[in-house]
Amino acid sequence: MNAVGELADLIREAAGNTVAFTGAGVSVPSGIRGFRGRNGVFADTFRGYRVEELFGIDLFDSDPSLFYAWAKDFVYAVDAYRPNAVHNVLAGLGLRGLLNAVVTQNIDRLHTVAGSPTVYEIHGSPEWHRCRRCGRAYAYAEVRPTAHAGKVPHCACGGVLKPDIVFYGEALPERVLQDALKACMMADLCLVLGSSLTVYPAASLPEEAYRCGARIVVVNDTPTPLDRRALLHFSDLTDTFVTLGELLDIPR
Repeated sequence: MNAVGELADLIREAAGNTVAFTGAGVSVPSGIRGFRGRNGVFADTFRGYRVEELFGIDLFDSDPSLFYAWAKDFVYAVDAYRPNAVHNVLAGLGLRGLLNAVVTQNIDRLHTVAGSPTVYEIHGSPEWHRCRRCGRAYAYAEVRPTAHAGKVPHCACGGVLKPDIVFYGEALPERVLQDALKACMMADLCLVLGSSLTVYPAASLPEEAYRCGARIVVVNDTPTPLDRRALLHFSDLTDTFVTLGELLDIPR
């Protein structure tokens, strides 16, 4: 039996008590650049700032136009991208009862678009925007035309709208984090997909799964701190999940 066949058996044996932890690498085959690593957007500069600095809450509050001028071609262009084999197979596993939850660091919403029934977006997403003055919420569809034009969207009260993405200086969403932690602690199998596990506290979730007895499978093209504890390790996400979908009869 090949290694992907072993992975398929591990998923069957876990009987639905599997959690997938996903990072930016999962969306790279869809054409979305990652934040860190090779060709990561955080390495870019924009109007004299590193792109990573644009995700600081203090800079956003002092000059939100910088973020929106940059984000129009990234955050507000995700509609142009479609789920790939990884998103689709994970959604199929969830719908078949073979995957308990997807815990994702990604903000592109592609797991939800693919149809995964339970997705914990621990770094948030632009699905909702909130007024920095009064707290009123606006859906992505309401904000996108303005944001995609590179302009700062405003609330009816005049306050600036900010996407529900976790910026530097903000806490992770507490309820989502607790639900994700519970899923990881109860898992029999944890799939670490497209993440180098370098961003904390998010990276602590697969580690907690391991400490609570979960078997670990890593699919990533760079080393992770959990590699030496992984039962299986693969480097190519697309090849692995195309084959996995075939073995488990899940459309990709």
